[in-house]
Amino acid sequence: MSTNRTYDLVLWGATGFTGRLVAEYLFRTYGSTGALRWAMAGRNREKLERIRAEVADESVALILADSLDRPSLDALAQQTRVVCTTVGPYAKYGSELVAACVAQRTDYCDLTGEVQWIRRMIDEHHEAAAAAGCRIVHTCGFDSIPSVVGVFFFQQKVQQFLGEYCQWVKYRLRAARGGFSGGTYASLSNVLVEAEADPSIYQVLLNPYAFNPPGERQGPDQGDLRKVVYDSDAQAWIGPFIMAPINTKVVRRSHALRGYPYGKDFRYDEAIMTGKGLSGRMKGMAVMAGTGAMMAAKPNSWLKKGLDYLLPAPGEGPSKKERETGFFNITLLGKLRDGTLIKGKVTGDRDPGYGSTSKMLGESAVCLALDRELTPEVAGVLTPSVAMGEALLTRLGERAGLHFMIDL
Repeated sequence: MSTNRTYDLVLWGATGFTGRLVAEYLFRTYGSTGALRWAMAGRNREKLERIRAEVADESVALILADSLDRPSLDALAQQTRVVCTTVGPYAKYGSELVAACVAQRTDYCDLTGEVQWIRRMIDEHHEAAAAAGCRIVHTCGFDSIPSVVGVFFFQQKVQQFLGEYCQWVKYRLRAARGGFSGGTYASLSNVLVEAEADPSIYQVLLNPYAFNPPGERQGPDQGDLRKVVYDSDAQAWIGPFIMAPINTKVVRRSHALRGYPYGKDFRYDEAIMTGKGLSGRMKGMAVMAGTGAMMAAKPNSWLKKGLDYLLPAPGEGPSKKERETGFFNITLLGKLRDGTLIKGKVTGDRDPGYGSTSKMLGESAVCLALDRELTPEVAGVLTPSVAMGEALLTRLGERAGLHFMIDL
């Protein structure tokens, strides 16, 4: 990748709800005239100027481009070392930008959780990005940084202190506070629209190893939890987690790209921890019903229309107070081959969908832009832990309000 660029980072989609939060975070944390040279980009100058006046100052440059105009995206990518984008659904608006970044040897990161689109980007661009020496990094928000960086941290510590890796790691969302993301819901809805038009997409959604390299899309994990069960390791009832189908695939791709250091029989799963006793079981049933409704809401159905009415639209989100009082708390449970149970934790100090996600994405972009010498010498369509490793782990702990802990 060329380092002779006008900017270290260009934020694409700064006028959207999450994009604005990322812009605000970057200016508050890094300014605009220090170590990080960055700009805001979008297709409407008036909106960009308004957002810039609200969250930054005129020292932040503005760039105009259009998601569907490839020459404008090439021109954007030529100017920067990293493009950071919040413009989704990515299957509608992201493909040309990824192609432009690969063509211009520019690093890229986003927030997508769109399984079918990520697989498409892997198939279309992994080899070309690897040859170009650029890093295309999806899932740099709540899906899937706590999962993939959490497992990376957890396994590194276990190996460091005990001389082996866990054969099985379980992610259990213990508690969280924060509004559901309108962007996430729009992306999920678009996945279902595409799957209705192309039923082969369901094969990608249902394969636990769909993101693994060709010929390596199988293993011991048989799919994500779809019912309420009692987890004796967590000592609680657990239910389906709506982000598990994306997070688990990202963790498994990370493991594959690193050469299976935990063993080909490594297992990983995710669920929501709903509590003990009858109340925990009933809460799990409610979680399962809500998750099932979202996954079953086919386009133009009455169920889909009801969810559209109840859930936020893209660009809508919680208030500043709600974001700042939000949080998440994840328990990690690891099993050694002899059955020994090891416990860890990942926590965030803002609501997962917006406040914390905007900081995770911002630090991922800055890590790609400024920490090249501290990150692994890899390229291609990668995951956050494979692309950035310890450098990202450090940034998340020092600046983004994430804490990774383990009991050893």
